[in-house]
Amino acid sequence: MKKKKKILIILLLLPLFLTGCTKVLKDSDNKAVMNEVTGQSLTENILCKPTDPETIKLYKENKVDIDKLPECVCKSSKVKKEVEVTDETGEKKTEIKEVDCESFKITSGNYDGLWATIFVKPLAYVILFFGKLTKNYGLGLIVTSLLIRLVLYPVTRKTAMQSEYIKKAQPEMNKIEKKYANKDQTDQAVMMQKSQEMLMVYKKYNINPISGCLLSFIQLPLLIAFLEAINRVPAIFEEKFLFYHLGTTPRIGIGNGNYWYIALAVLVAITTYVSFKATTKDQVATNDEMMKQQKLMMNMFTIMIIVMSFFMTSALNIYWITTNLFTIVQNIIVRRRVTK
Repeated sequence: MKKKKKILIILLLLPLFLTGCTKVLKDSDNKAVMNEVTGQSLTENILCKPTDPETIKLYKENKVDIDKLPECVCKSSKVKKEVEVTDETGEKKTEIKEVDCESFKITSGNYDGLWATIFVKPLAYVILFFGKLTKNYGLGLIVTSLLIRLVLYPVTRKTAMQSEYIKKAQPEMNKIEKKYANKDQTDQAVMMQKSQEMLMVYKKYNINPISGCLLSFIQLPLLIAFLEAINRVPAIFEEKFLFYHLGTTPRIGIGNGNYWYIALAVLVAITTYVSFKATTKDQVATNDEMMKQQKLMMNMFTIMIIVMSFFMTSALNIYWITTNLFTIVQNIIVRRRVTK
């Protein structure tokens, strides 16, 4: 009964957290608006004002009032802004005037739902803060990615340690599987005995079978919110980091003759493969068929990410590489600690 109540509460609260999600900017034909120069799909509900003339033009053409938005980061005390004024005849008209610069804050804008208020806006503010501090939004993005991973480290560490414990318990679990392989799988008494022996192994190696799912569920909202924060801050996509324009996709970059974007896609592929392999290789595989399925899933996932990387902005690719590298290093640290 208590479990049902908890599930009901979660279902009732879910709509509150799902409000304020990223909205793709669409034109009058209901097609996603894309910056042809960079290949970036634009977000409708951005949190602060873009400065790129082409981007501003696209927003105005699609009737998005960006003039009411704050600056992502104030570079001067005054900014030029379109304001509505009333002349001597009482007629209203629009003029460009210099006004005090208002930079983006966590409280900027109207209420946009619990999801945006609690997660997205604070993360956007942190990205902008470190972007301004490091004088580069690419570096700001990397610093924020690492900070989030450090905050989540106690959770992700437990997940990684569970994988290592499962690896140590694997031989004993395989013996139990072989022991009951030829027995009647429909016999409840037999299956109960098998479950009890499995539970004894879990207890011996301090394994919690459901903790991995629960821990993943805990960290997922923060990671999704971080991706949303990236997509809703135009300033991130208007700068360069090393050889890359952060708003340009590798597909467009390579098409324009900048072959450094190939290196970006290769780094995404390598780090994804190594990270995913390190995460999955210690999972329980009781037979060759299951091992083949795990390998196939890993290869398919890597291929999917490689394809997606050509259509994702450089900013998102850099975030993905940073996250993968952190996961790889974390798994190495945990493995050394468990195997001592």
